[in-house]
Amino acid sequence: MVLSLHRHAREREMENVHLAVEEEDLYSGYNDYNPTFDSEELENDVGFQQAVRTSHGRRPPMTAKIPGTAIGARPLATSFGARVPVASSMGRPMTGAVQDGAARPMTAVRAAGYTSSMTRGSTFDPLGQSRGPAAPLEAKNEDTPEEKIKILEKKVNELIEESCMAQSTGALQLALEKAKEAGRKERTLVRHREKSGNGDHINLDLTYSVLLNLANQYANNEMFPEALNSYQVIVRNKMFSNAGRLKVNMANIYVRQKSYPKAIKFYRMALDQISNAHKEMRIKIMQNIGVVFVRMGQYSDAITSFEHIMSESPNVKTGFNLILCYYAIGDRERMKKAFQKLISVPLGVDDEDKYIPSSDESDSELVIEAIKNDKLHQMERDLKVLAEKYIMTAAKLIAPAIETSFATGFDWCVDMVKSSQYVELANDLEINKAISYLRQKDFNQVTAVETLKTFEKKDSRVKSAAATNLSFLYFLEKDYEQADRYADLAMTADRYNPAALINKGNTVFIKQDHEKAAEFYKEALRNDSSCTEALYNLGLTYKRLNRLEEALDCFLKLHAILRNSAQVMYQLTTLYELLEDPQQAIEWLIQVLSVTHTDPRALAKLGELYDGEGDKSQALQYYYESFRYFPSNMDVIEWLGAYYIETHFCEKAIQYFERATLIQPAQVKWQLMVASCYRRSGNYQKALETYKDIHRRFPENVECLRFLVRLCTDMGLKDVQEYATKLKKAEKMKEIREQRVKAGREGSARSRREGREGSAGASTPVLASPKKAGVEADVKADAGHGNTKGERLSAKMRSLPGSNEPYEANSPKEIDASYVDPLGPQTERPKTGAKKRVEGDDFADEELGDDLLPE
Repeated sequence: MVLSLHRHAREREMENVHLAVEEEDLYSGYNDYNPTFDSEELENDVGFQQAVRTSHGRRPPMTAKIPGTAIGARPLATSFGARVPVASSMGRPMTGAVQDGAARPMTAVRAAGYTSSMTRGSTFDPLGQSRGPAAPLEAKNEDTPEEKIKILEKKVNELIEESCMAQSTGALQLALEKAKEAGRKERTLVRHREKSGNGDHINLDLTYSVLLNLANQYANNEMFPEALNSYQVIVRNKMFSNAGRLKVNMANIYVRQKSYPKAIKFYRMALDQISNAHKEMRIKIMQNIGVVFVRMGQYSDAITSFEHIMSESPNVKTGFNLILCYYAIGDRERMKKAFQKLISVPLGVDDEDKYIPSSDESDSELVIEAIKNDKLHQMERDLKVLAEKYIMTAAKLIAPAIETSFATGFDWCVDMVKSSQYVELANDLEINKAISYLRQKDFNQVTAVETLKTFEKKDSRVKSAAATNLSFLYFLEKDYEQADRYADLAMTADRYNPAALINKGNTVFIKQDHEKAAEFYKEALRNDSSCTEALYNLGLTYKRLNRLEEALDCFLKLHAILRNSAQVMYQLTTLYELLEDPQQAIEWLIQVLSVTHTDPRALAKLGELYDGEGDKSQALQYYYESFRYFPSNMDVIEWLGAYYIETHFCEKAIQYFERATLIQPAQVKWQLMVASCYRRSGNYQKALETYKDIHRRFPENVECLRFLVRLCTDMGLKDVQEYATKLKKAEKMKEIREQRVKAGREGSARSRREGREGSAGASTPVLASPKKAGVEADVKADAGHGNTKGERLSAKMRSLPGSNEPYEANSPKEIDASYVDPLGPQTERPKTGAKKRVEGDDFADEELGDDLLPE
């Protein structure tokens, strides 16, 4: 029975034993991917999510009973399938067997979150959610001395930054306040360190920053004593390293105070404390020393400093200053040597060819496009422009001094420039030579014209500049055909030259072709939208074409560019006046006077506008101011005299009419007005003397004789009969002259009618010549009023009362004073656009092209 039981157990055990096949790989399958470990799909695994939230799938851990036997009814499964452990012949425990009550892992790969020693009731929590939220961070204790010190240091640094930012935006007072507050906070910080026992750990960098910023802000606010004291605190403190450099700042303050000896002293002290390793800084200090010597007039000492700089580290600024010093002492040879040094100074600027694509590669084109207008290229251009400016100025300065004549000296400068790196500047110097003759008011100088004409065969850029200047020159000489020819030449050489287009428009404007002139001005604006001459001339053209709204738009745009241009604001005044908006005209004219306070014509114009509005008091104020600045304006004198007659202050009117008599002694009406004022004021004796004096000067004046007869009759004088006889003769002579004038008019009218009848069959009518028509108009005006002034409206005075009229018959309204346009006809003339420079853009303000054209 026992043997059968053993046999049966042996058979059952052998059923579960699988012998290894020799061809089977024991480690196969370890590199296979099992979807069980695919964490990306865990969110979509319904069974896994349910197992996480509930106790679904939990089971008690299985334990093996005896080593070397099967572990129970269900074999343990690994991640690679179900395998039954096989006992070793040496008694080694099998894989998956239990040793000392602890289950060891089934495989070498352990899944995240699983352990081989799971106990009953444990929860599957791979993310550690069951542990709860993390503990909160421990709050800082700001009451500790260390934390208080850190907070104070942070606040001080913030105040320094705010002070610097305020200074960069121009808020100098705010920057100073922030700097002072930073100083107070820093002292509080030092005291707090001492109280906490950390006095030995003072932040010297922070103290230095506070003091330096405070000193700088004092200097920016021109509080120089306070700034010097702050710098002294830093310089005298031995704990601050390299503080001696700040003596340069102190020297700069002394320069601003014009204490030049002290400035030189501190510059030299700073120079002594700076080692030779800082070569650039030493050069800058030496340059400052040289400039201060120049201001003191000690040119020899300045030359010593500048020569040292040019031998150590030459630059264009120092070279130009050296030329100025040689010019001041009159040393010709050294001026030449200094000019040669100036044009040989290396700029350190790369060739412009690097900004031109050398191949068809798109990458290189993108790189060149990116660096073409970057900050470095802009700096290179600015440096080159500055060097050219210094060379041009130096050449113009020394040309008359280095040789016996201006032309010879300029030719020497041009030859030197041609042999230097500034070859392109030689053409500019040639043109500048011609412009210099023009600036000397020597417009007929053959040399200037010939010099400009030599550039007709040069390249297009130089040719355009020279032709533009020639066109401008001929325009000033009123040789409009030549001006038009050279304007066309300039446009042919460079169609995008706005100055050439402006000159062409000016020549067309003179020919009264305003529509075509406007087109040239518009094209100039399309090429250069900031061309103020083109915009101004376009506004004048629209004004001539009576397109007032478009003209107003042009001048408003121009006012946005030239905020303080009195000419632009006056044009706006006239346009609003033409548009019948006197209030706007008055506002703009007040702005004109804010720029030119003492312009008598603008003051008179404003008085005229107020007079038109019926504000006599304001009109009187501005007319009187105009008379005070320019007491020879006849229109202002007329208005003031008429005003005082109208207000029955004839005594005050006398002084204005006497002034008019001095200005126009041949005009009898002013003397008659003086006598009339004496008569109106009751001073008959003075009036009689005045009339007698007028009669001696103008014996045939009928009005004077009439008043003499009346006055002598009323005063019972014996001269009545004499003056009455003269009056009759004068009246007869006047009647005869009027008949002759009338007969002459009828004869001329008859001849004109006969001429028209004789040429009725002709195809072209015969027109009267402008000159003849003008003469007739003058005759008519003289017959009616006795005086005309072209476009200007003169004062209209009626004849004085007859002998049978009372003295008061002369009404104050007999005089109708009017006004002359303040800027006169020249404001209607277009501006010129001539340019001196080859570029045609940056014509200096010394050129004549920025002014209105002369009459």
